[in-house]
Amino acid sequence: MAEEVAPPLDAAAFKATLNASDAQIADLEAFRGLLEDWNQRMNLVGPSAMAAFWPRHAYDSGQLLARAPDAKTWADLGAGAGFPGLILAILLKSTDGARIHLVESMAKRCRFLAEVAQRLDLPVEIHNARAEELGIRVDIVTARACAPLVRLLGYAEPYLQRGATGLFLKGQDVVSELTEATKCWKFEAELTASSSHPDGRILQVKGLSRVRPV
Repeated sequence: MAEEVAPPLDAAAFKATLNASDAQIADLEAFRGLLEDWNQRMNLVGPSAMAAFWPRHAYDSGQLLARAPDAKTWADLGAGAGFPGLILAILLKSTDGARIHLVESMAKRCRFLAEVAQRLDLPVEIHNARAEELGIRVDIVTARACAPLVRLLGYAEPYLQRGATGLFLKGQDVVSELTEATKCWKFEAELTASSSHPDGRILQVKGLSRVRPV
């Protein structure tokens, strides 16, 4: 059994746990500052979530890279405040060919994502659109707190059918979500524990097809 790793509680612990560079930590700190500023005018994350930025947001998002170390192109569906998409973009910023597609239907959230991407010069493309309407070809499609799995698979269907693997951050209800999803979808699933929270799970999905209309 693999040794459990405690989630990093601050920037120094994040750097040590994910082997992040000084430049990446600086970008993450800048992102945190922008998020705090915008959050005063727009409800992007709850106030308590800001206090837990490193374990709840940064590390929860960043741990995905270890599940797909060779992936360079990602699509984050329902990107919201940029988790996991902006975190992944910061960590992949110096990787040749890296591209993170942030898909968000709310224009005001897209403005925030664009501000962070521009300030930090991130390898990001922002799509103010519904996820299921896009035809982007990527290595990985991901999402966090976007929708129950039965609906999330509908959003991710165009990406998965173009060869992407799904890596979705889920909570303690994921087993019941999987049960419900199998009524409408056929797919290969692999569930592993999240390193950021004992109730968290990372769901890998491949080979998606419809059983009946959602």
